[in-house]
Amino acid sequence: MPTANAAPAANAAAGTAPVSGAAPAPAPAPTPLRTVDAYWRAANYLSVGQIYLRDALRPAHPLTPDHIKPRLLGHWGTSPGLTFVHAHLNRLIREHALDLITVLGPGHGGPAALACSWLDGTYTDHYPDVPRDAEGMARLFAAFSAPGGVPSHVAANVPGSIHEGGELGYSLAHAFGAAFDNPDLVVACVVGDGEAETGPLEGSWKSVRFLNPATDGAVLPILHLNGYKIANPTVLDRIPREHLDALLTAHGYDPRWVVGDDPHQLHRQMAETLDGALATIRSIQDAARTPVPAGGSTHPRPAWPVIVLRTPKGWTGPHAVDGVQVEDTWRSHQVPLNGVRENGDHLRQLAEWLDSYRPGELFDAAGRPTAEVLACVPDGEHRIGANRHANGGLLTRSLELPPTGAYAVPVDRPGETLHEPTRVLGTWLRDVIKLDLGGGAGTGAGRHAFRLFGPDETASNHLDAVFEVTDRTWTLRTLPGDDHLAPEGRVMEVLSEHLCQGWLEGYLLTGRHGLFSCYEAFIHIIDSMLNQHVKWLKTARALPWRAPVPSLNYLLTSHVWRQDHNGFSHQDPGFLDHVANKTADVVRLYLPPDANTLLAVADHCLRSRDQVNVIVAGKNPSPDWLSPAEAARHCERGLGIWEWAGTEDDLATDPDVVLAAAGDVPTLEVLAAAKLLREHVPGLRIRVVNVVDLMRLQPESEHPHGLSDAEFDAVFTTDKPVVFAFHGYASLIHRLAYRRHGHANLHVRGYKEQGSTTTPFDMLVRNDTDRFKLVCDVIDRVPGLATRAAAVRQLMTDARARHRAWIVEHGEDLPEIRDWTWS
Repeated sequence: MPTANAAPAANAAAGTAPVSGAAPAPAPAPTPLRTVDAYWRAANYLSVGQIYLRDALRPAHPLTPDHIKPRLLGHWGTSPGLTFVHAHLNRLIREHALDLITVLGPGHGGPAALACSWLDGTYTDHYPDVPRDAEGMARLFAAFSAPGGVPSHVAANVPGSIHEGGELGYSLAHAFGAAFDNPDLVVACVVGDGEAETGPLEGSWKSVRFLNPATDGAVLPILHLNGYKIANPTVLDRIPREHLDALLTAHGYDPRWVVGDDPHQLHRQMAETLDGALATIRSIQDAARTPVPAGGSTHPRPAWPVIVLRTPKGWTGPHAVDGVQVEDTWRSHQVPLNGVRENGDHLRQLAEWLDSYRPGELFDAAGRPTAEVLACVPDGEHRIGANRHANGGLLTRSLELPPTGAYAVPVDRPGETLHEPTRVLGTWLRDVIKLDLGGGAGTGAGRHAFRLFGPDETASNHLDAVFEVTDRTWTLRTLPGDDHLAPEGRVMEVLSEHLCQGWLEGYLLTGRHGLFSCYEAFIHIIDSMLNQHVKWLKTARALPWRAPVPSLNYLLTSHVWRQDHNGFSHQDPGFLDHVANKTADVVRLYLPPDANTLLAVADHCLRSRDQVNVIVAGKNPSPDWLSPAEAARHCERGLGIWEWAGTEDDLATDPDVVLAAAGDVPTLEVLAAAKLLREHVPGLRIRVVNVVDLMRLQPESEHPHGLSDAEFDAVFTTDKPVVFAFHGYASLIHRLAYRRHGHANLHVRGYKEQGSTTTPFDMLVRNDTDRFKLVCDVIDRVPGLATRAAAVRQLMTDARARHRAWIVEHGEDLPEIRDWTWS
């Protein structure tokens, strides 16, 4: 395959790993809560300003419609709760010298996150044209939710963020992914009560059962009950408190409540609750990290703290508008006062709202935050927006990968031997894990930097060699007969694709590496999560201060052509189509045809950065086509002519037909078709092409891996029929190649939703992708061949009929299919 794109030079130079072993600075004196309150009020003022104002501080004369943005966009309802949490986390970090990042689950909390980033100076650090003064405040306001500016939700643009706020449900999974293997990190995760209604978030509470306090960091969930979502109350706010306590307790948490709307009383509650939660976290970790004396016994682990914060939605905003209650209702969700340019009463209420924060106490005459506002802000990299874990590429260290040649299978002659590709890959992954475990603490984001993720399918997908060196992560009780369960296991298995995806994303964005193995048909469950991650990467790649992070790698196996035994529900190759729609800067699709090419592809993917790599490979015994050296060259090219499989031997003459394949089973069928044509249509000039990097089919103008027209035409010709057997839906190949000169000659066979519980070969027959049908396609499309080879075509049609009769009677494929070899 082509070499991975180099990251922008500015990204590569964005920073270096911190010096390890430095003694922590002594914690400062306790922070007065009045400074926390000042910070909170300043952040609220800035949040309101982003939604409404086109300038910085109000001038001396009264607020007029000219000071208001022409379009009022953004979300106020969740913002005051988020700024409240942020203010108190600042105090906690400062007083305890914490290494802490935040994950903000409420979808459109962008105003709060941006306000806090600007206040602590990290926004200005990365965007020097937005200084911490009146000029910078004006630019912050103008950029919010504006063309060419920043979105209304938390995104990659916001320093200190690892979580895309555009879609709900994934915050807690991201938080735990960040905490794994980061023993000194605390991840404070705000879970919105609307978000808590989603399936992925409800499943995410179980993540705490996979957290090893001896080697992992801590996640502090803060469930924010503000009572409402867009237009309705939230379930968790309306159920009895004891029921919510029971739910959280059953998940393994100890709920600590902070309730009210009086800021002074609530500041005290929150400070005391956070201090207590941190003390509990440290107690849990200290106990787990203290060696047990010989003959001693471990003590039951106490429950992890969770804070339930109950504040009004739209807190501190207008209580009522036009005689209708707004604060503490769903009406405060977005823009509480939406007529301020036309309605004088709304404009007056906005002026009173802004004045209620007493901005004269918070900003000096030049618009700079006062010393009291900044008194609770941590220093340097302890600031939430400056924490390196939230810019994980700064902490990324390359994996030590074993040379794939030591694991490759020998291939003296194509197709002479059979191996299970994923089982071969499993031996390599075993030693990837072994090297990572043996590497010690090193430098970078944590002690170890690689995990394997999957929904209870590692053994099923024939990757079980990894259990020779590690176990499945498990912190609950074990019973006799349990298989490879241990708190320190490196294999993350849970029967939720959402959790696997969320954990892996959090792990990658904080600078570590991983692989997500899944049945092909069920990876669709995380389609929208993949969308968000791709959008994050695309945005991050354009930010010079975001350092490249390890790529998101999928291994899709137990695929459509070998799910005959499980039936129609397990047969769907459409994830390739979904990913192919995404930005070309980020996505890559690989279909290695055998074990050695799978090794080469996997090695490449684990070395890459800022990409989403999808690998589709089988787990069943399949022929070995290429030697290790040939496989490496083939993958570097991305596609190539297999001269040994075709019948071209005269460079002066073009081929009569091109037989192409992408995918392991289609490759087998194409080679079987080529062999039949050799036997039954001697003299036919056949070219066999194999595609391993699917994006090579696109023009170079559309994808970094795309072939030039000249290269494409040289391989596929411009005027000869091309019969293409594809792993997935045929339309994808047409979409990738529709601009090519010879597209009118391209005929693609692939999956077309004809599945059942049947035999492996019958899956191909049902979808017209079998060798006999491919031979018929060649006969139908090569000029003059239909008449000359009519008897051969009849023979192929009869073979398909004979196949159907055989499987009905015997329940398995024809011996000539089961025992077929190339040689």
